[in-house]
Formats: sequence, C-alpha cells, structure tokens
Amino acid sequence: MRALARWCIAHRLWVVTAWVVIAVVTTVIAQSVGPSYATVYSLPGTETQKAHDLLAKEFTAQSGDVDQIVFHVSQGTIDSPAVQAAITPVLERVSTLPHVDAVISPYSPAGAVQVSRDRMTAFATINYNEPANQMGAATGQPVLSLVKSIHVPGLQVAAGGQVIEQAEGFSVGPATEVGAVAALIILLITFGSLTAAGMPLITAGLALFTGVAMIAFATYVTAVPNVATDLALMIGLGVGIDYSLFIVTRFREEYLVSGDTNEAVIAAMDTSGRAVLLAGATVVIALLGMFATGVAFMYGLAIAAVIVVLLTVIAALTLLPAILSRFGHRLVRKGALRSRLGRHHSHDTDAPADGDAVAVPTRSFWRSWSHVVQRGAWPLAIGSLVVMLLLLVPLSALRLDSSDAGNDPTTTSTRQSFDMLARGFGPGFNGPLLIVAELPHAASAADLPALRDLALSTPGIGAVTQPRIAPSGSVAVMQAFPTSAPQDQATTNLVNHLRGNVLPPFTHQTGVTVLVGGFTAGAIDFSNVLSSKMPLFLGIVILLSAVLLFVIFRSIVIPIQAAIMNLLTIGASLGATVAVFEQGHFASVFGVQKGPIEAWIPVIMFAVVFGLSMDYEVFLISRIREEWVRNGDASEAVADGVALTGRVITAAAAIMIVVFLSFTLGNERTLKEFGFGLAVAVFVDAIIVRCMLLPASLELLGPITWRLPRWIDRRLPHFTIEGATARPAVADEDEPAPTPTGPTASQ
Repeated sequence: MRALARWCIAHRLWVVTAWVVIAVVTTVIAQSVGPSYATVYSLPGTETQKAHDLLAKEFTAQSGDVDQIVFHVSQGTIDSPAVQAAITPVLERVSTLPHVDAVISPYSPAGAVQVSRDRMTAFATINYNEPANQMGAATGQPVLSLVKSIHVPGLQVAAGGQVIEQAEGFSVGPATEVGAVAALIILLITFGSLTAAGMPLITAGLALFTGVAMIAFATYVTAVPNVATDLALMIGLGVGIDYSLFIVTRFREEYLVSGDTNEAVIAAMDTSGRAVLLAGATVVIALLGMFATGVAFMYGLAIAAVIVVLLTVIAALTLLPAILSRFGHRLVRKGALRSRLGRHHSHDTDAPADGDAVAVPTRSFWRSWSHVVQRGAWPLAIGSLVVMLLLLVPLSALRLDSSDAGNDPTTTSTRQSFDMLARGFGPGFNGPLLIVAELPHAASAADLPALRDLALSTPGIGAVTQPRIAPSGSVAVMQAFPTSAPQDQATTNLVNHLRGNVLPPFTHQTGVTVLVGGFTAGAIDFSNVLSSKMPLFLGIVILLSAVLLFVIFRSIVIPIQAAIMNLLTIGASLGATVAVFEQGHFASVFGVQKGPIEAWIPVIMFAVVFGLSMDYEVFLISRIREEWVRNGDASEAVADGVALTGRVITAAAAIMIVVFLSFTLGNERTLKEFGFGLAVAVFVDAIIVRCMLLPASLELLGPITWRLPRWIDRRLPHFTIEGATARPAVADEDEPAPTPTGPTASQ
C-alpha cells in the first residue's frame, strides 16, 4: 500500500488527469449510445416458468404480457355513442402497434366479462407477443399517448399493466442532489474546511460518473434492470464518501504529527487505506453472494453495484492520495499544526511515544465516551442488545410479495387504471391469472368448458374468460380474475389452492395438464424462490466474510462477533421496514400505503447492509487492533479505538443516512423501502452497535479478543491491516496473549 501511495504521489498529475478523462469520455459515450436495460425474471423449475415456456413454444400470441385500457363514465353507460366513438378507433390503432398481438374490446362477444354490471366501467385487453421485460420502455408510450388523446366530457380513461408501468418509469426525485448537498454540509461541520469537505465528494463523484457509464455499457453485455443504476448510485454515493472520509481523517491526524504532507499521505494509505481495501472487499463479497440465489434478476443488480463499489475503492486508493499530496496541507490550520508540532518536540504528554505513532487525544467527547464504555460495559452491552432485539419483533410479520399498482402515485396512469378496475369489478381484475392447459390430443378441447366451470366454482375467483386455443390445437389459455388484489395474501392462497388442490384431480381425470401462470403467479413464485435460497445466500456471505476477517485480524472472536452483530443490524433494519411499509406505522410520512415487502429487497438489503456494517467494523476494529499491537493493553486499545474513530464513524453514518433517506423523496416504492431500510441500518449500526454494543463487548472480553493458538497463528498468512505505524511497545516472546509478534514478522 505504501508503494502504491508513493507512486500516486509521484505521478499525481497523471493520476488526476486520467480519472477526469476516463470519467468524461465514458460518460459522453454512455449518454450518446444510451443504456439498454432488460429485466430477466427467469425462474427455472417454477410453474410460472413452465407455463411461459409452453406458451412461447406453442402459442406465441399468448406468451406475452397482458395490459388493460380502462374507461369509466360518470353518467350513463359505456354504450353511449359518444363513448364508443371515442374508444373504438383508439383500440383499433392500438391493435396495429408493434408487439401487440390482439386487442379484445369490451364491445366484442369475447370481451363480455370486461364490462361491469352497471355498465359504467369497462376495459379492453391488450395481448403482447412478448413479456414486458423483453420489450423496451418505449413499447407502451404510444398506448399512453393514445389514451391521453381521448377527451370526452364525463369519460375517464387510463391504461395499466406491466408494459404501461415500464413506459411511465419512475422518479427518484432530488435524491442525488439532496444527498450531495447534505454530505457537503456534514463534511464542512466535521472538518471545518471546504477543501477537506470537497475531497471526498470529488473522489466519490468521479468514481460514480465512471460507474454509471460502465453500468450503461454492461447493459449491452448482460441483463441489467432499470432500477439497478439508482440502487448502485445510492450505494456508491454512501461508500464512496465513507472511504474517502476515513482516509482524509487519518491524513489529518498523521499530518498533525509529522507536518510532512507526503509522509502523512503514505501513513494514511498504509493504515486507513488498508482498512478501505478490506471493507470494499467485504462489500463486493456480499454483493456477489447474490449470484447464489440462482435468480437472473438479482445478477444485474449485483453487477451494477459491484462496478460502482470497485470504482469507489480504486478512486479512494489512487485519486485521493494524488489530490492529498497536492492540497493536503490546506486541511489543517497552521496554528493547530504549530501547536501540535511544538508539543511533539517538547515531549508533551499528548505527543506520541513513538515517532511513527499517532497521538491519542486525552480530552474529547469520544475519549469521555470511551471511559463511559469502560465503566459501564455490562449495562451498555445488555441495554443495546435489548434495543436491537426489540427492533427485530416486527420481522416476524414479514411477507414477501410484489406490491401492486395500488401503491403507485395517484398521478400515474397505472394507479388510475387500478382504482377504476377495483371500483368497477373488484381489485382482483388488476392481476389476472393465466390458466394454461396442455391438450394431449384434439379431443381434449372438449374438456375445456369443464375446466372453466371448475375455475369459476373455486372460491376466490370472480370471473373466467372463454378459452383461446392455439392454432396447433395443443394449448389453450383462459384468464381467471381473483376477487382479491394481486398483493393480498388471499391471492397467494388462491394460487396455491389451485395448484395443490383444484387442478391436480382434473389433470388426473382428463389427462389435460393445467398450469397457473401470469405476472401475479410469477410474483408469488419469485418470492418463494428467493425465500428458499436465502439460507444458502446468507451462509456463503457470512462464511466468506468471517474467513477474511479471521485471516486479516488473526482473531477467533472478531469474525464471530462481526457475523452476530451484522445479522442483528440487518434484522433490525428489516424489522423497521416491515413496521412502516407492511404494517403501515408512519407510512403517510413516506407517502406509501401498506403492502408486502418486495421479495428482492431483503436479499440486496442484506448484501448491502452486511457490506456497510463491515465498513464500520473494519475501520473501528483495525484501529483497536493497531493500538493493541502497539501497546498490548486490550482495554486501552478499545478506549483509544473509540476515541479515534467515533467522530469519523458518526460523521460517515450521518452522511449515509441522509443519502439513503433522500431516496424516499421519489415516487418508486421499492426505492423508498430500500433507502429507508439502509438509513435505519446505518443509524443502528453506527450508534448502537459500533458506539455501544461492540466496544462494551470487547471491553468485557479483554485480551481474549486477540488470543489465537500459536499453531494456528503460524499457519495463517500474514496481512498487516494496521500498517507499519503500529509497532509493539514491548515484544515478549513468552507472552501468550498478545499477537504483536505476528504483525511484526510481516513488517
């Protein structure tokens, strides 16, 4: 790390120029070609996937998504000549659009079930020849334009469905701007210098510009969903500023001791730079763990986030030292520098005993807090643990599913369509199920009326369309409309009941294989698949991270502690998310309604929160270990670690909390869930875990934290996370407890 820092200092102009050029060029190219987002919901082995594959092979015209154009009259009926004259030409034009296979009009015999009993509401069905995720966002734009062109007094028209929702898109609001401004303000308060505050923002900014461009390029290589860039921005903005903040803080400490800019840069990179590298590695491990889910949708999210995290780490380790070597002297007031150097040369008690060491402040809020931790370790440990466990309580009510359009902003066409359908027909008409029958021979078509009657007689189903038979005669499709909304538990129970109890006897009697598919059933399968893969995903991420921490910190306690406390943090954040978004507590504050938690939210939240928790874990523990290696006093090491890192950890946490909460200002429910959950996680982790639970636990454990059998120590590779500045004050080969001899050997 020291060699890399020296190289960046020696070639700082080239390093800065290269970063600027790469960021500008990649951004210009990416904007000129534009991203090619694609969402892949492939769920191998599920009934929804089997139904889709069968339709794609035998009945292409019915293998795509199904959207609706809904219209409602405030007076009279939809049979009014003025209404028909406005609606019919629009439906005819929609039927000629690309990817539209057929439009079933409510005025046709096939659309009889598409008119409400009072004949004041009706909907036309648009059958696409491909799923929405395989078509561009522009596919639904002409439909929206045609719908908006209808102007008849007393007639309300809106379009809904997955293609339309994709066309309308979503807005993250002023999230990025609010996050950047808030970060600047917090950095100014922390450092008291515009130069110091600007460095983390510049470093993170160049990395993010490059990262967003790289994600756009990645969309041409693999399937990346359109929400991935915003998620990656949220993650990258937080960790990018954090990593730079950690290094800048350590630089200021080192510069106050040495007064030499380049030496301070090298020392900061040799200590905090190593911590940043380890922290970034754990974030990447956690994100790549999403590949263990086996769900293609998660792959694109992971790739986008990894790209941004890697670039922020590289920027912090190359661009930041280059900038610091040129402007670092401006980060410390000259009066403070002269005062500190004077104390150092006069051997004041505040000065370090070792020329390479960093002085530990004897009077500060965080030094006082470290003494509080030492005096009340047991009460703090128990109290903070109780708080964490209380936050876990709502997690018992967690229900994973896709929220429906009833949660969309009221200004969107999808929400207006949803509300009209719910009022006119019932909420279930917003999420029809596809009943796909595989006909073994031509005579099997005679069994279709019985199948339709069976579906109609099933409690929870309000209507079923007439079956449509493929030209080959081997497949038939009908739509079944539940009486409950797509996101309701009753709909999930209905799908399970159809699959497990209603349809198997029919298949046994007739030989006709019947599958339940469509978007609503697919969302249920998606949730089930992710839930079943969660234990494997959790196990892989925790195990790999634990092994990495075990090797780096040479401690059995640290990886176990990290796994337990990080799981507590993740559980607490998910519990708070359930309380707000599923149970509805304070939901109005965030502009949302009660609904299930998106199935992929816990997966990516675990990956990101685990990685972010490890950031603070690594930064605090590496500092504690540095003091332990230097002095061999476990209690004093904890106190010094808290005193030296408390301010920067809380500042970093404050920045990330504001950044994540800013994403709740948009209109996308999933981003609101994700941003809120991450904000809670950072708050809990930085305040409760890192400032109370962790130091109190390590204070109680004492030297046991660093005790490692010698036979294990000799066989482990040596990585010096604390850098060359941490040199043991006393080296005693016969002392079994400290491990300073291990790091010393590697230096």
